[in-house]
Amino acid sequence: MSIIQKRIHEAALQLFAQKELADINVSELAQKAGLARNTVYKNLDSIETLFETVATELASEMNERVGRSAAPGLDPAQRLSNGIRFYIRRAHEERHWGSFLVRYAASHASLQALWDGPPVRDILEGLACQRYSFRQDQLLSVIGVAAGSVLLAISLVLQGHKTWRDAGADTAEFVLRALGVPADEARAFATAPLPELPPLDD
Repeated sequence: MSIIQKRIHEAALQLFAQKELADINVSELAQKAGLARNTVYKNLDSIETLFETVATELASEMNERVGRSAAPGLDPAQRLSNGIRFYIRRAHEERHWGSFLVRYAASHASLQALWDGPPVRDILEGLACQRYSFRQDQLLSVIGVAAGSVLLAISLVLQGHKTWRDAGADTAEFVLRALGVPADEARAFATAPLPELPPLDD
């Protein structure tokens, strides 16, 4: 991705976090990116296409970073707990990123990939090793509970009702308990030190 495209995508993420797609125009995007309108036009098919690109990149980038964070042999319950808290911490650190998720993650197909990567892997591995207790045909509902809980926790953090640490720990604990992890273990997983998300290579 060129520097200009990166600036456009970063500006778009900020605008998408604040407004509906129909309310965003090229002039506003150019101003936010600090670029001339003609430059934006040359690098843009449409606002809708830009949204799909930004959403796909966001999901792919976060999935890869969360996937890289897990040490080999780490308990799937700890991986899931960490993954939940990674999302909530990042939403606190990058508020536009968090607002974008809250606004669109439940309704746009491009962002559904957020829940198709490490979260599904960790849930399936936990089920296979009997760390979790639910039926295989309940998988989509389990993912829905986890994803919905994360988005609500992010909203609480963005609105200032909870710190990311408290929201992250509570959400991870409740999700793990819902999956059948004993209360004391769930709390331990949810409050374990959270590592940094590994960066991606440029």
